[in-house]
Amino acid sequence: MSLTTINPVKQKLLKGEVSFGSWMQIGHPVVAEILAQVGFDWIALDMEHSDMGVRDFTDAARGMHGRGPSPLGTIPLARVRENDTLAIRQVLDSGAWGVIVPLVNSADEARRAVQAAKFPPEGIRGTAFFRGNDYGLSFTEYMAHANRESIVMVMIETKESVESIDDILRVEGVDGVFIGPYDLSLSYGIPGRLADPLMTRARKKVLEACRNAQKAAGIHVVQSDKASLRTTIQEGFTFIGLSMDTLFLDRAARETLQNAKHALEDR
Repeated sequence: MSLTTINPVKQKLLKGEVSFGSWMQIGHPVVAEILAQVGFDWIALDMEHSDMGVRDFTDAARGMHGRGPSPLGTIPLARVRENDTLAIRQVLDSGAWGVIVPLVNSADEARRAVQAAKFPPEGIRGTAFFRGNDYGLSFTEYMAHANRESIVMVMIETKESVESIDDILRVEGVDGVFIGPYDLSLSYGIPGRLADPLMTRARKKVLEACRNAQKAAGIHVVQSDKASLRTTIQEGFTFIGLSMDTLFLDRAARETLQNAKHALEDR
């Protein structure tokens, strides 16, 4: 982690600017390198719904470094496997600039996520020599900047979390929330029906709470067509995850094969 450069993603969020990232489930650094070269502001490695571990995260973070829209490259974030002190600490030690924490349903759970991500006095994160502080060479500088520059986004993916949104956003150190649309629809008993009025009302409630708290509203737009993204931006979301590596691969492969079949038919 460069210790002389501020986190560009966090700066965008603080200014209310839109930040586009993407989602990675294939645990290989080549995928991270390719996605970083596209120019996303950030890439979140999904350590909850994939087989990626800390070593996979570290290798991917190395692959992103220097590739992307800022001098730091595309910013590596981690959707950690759970709201757990060690899970959060390990990815931050390995070079994550922030965490996306799943299944945060209350202010107490949000506070636990912040505590794990921040050094004392803001939290309980422990320290050592690790990749984030250049294996101790930049220990002092890292300690001076880490709390300020790290991002803590908590996931809103249940009916309970929507109902607790104001309390969650009041927690000091929470930079914003990130809606997991499919899990949220499951919680409301309408799996996959993202356009259902229940989902629309939930999104509006979260967005209004974020505006009132002056914190970032995030969402994963899995099907990232132009119409969906225009709506998402107009609604007021500023931390937007665009599709994911597995879908990019699937769509490009299908399109290429279809092009080949059409060319064959046109002989």
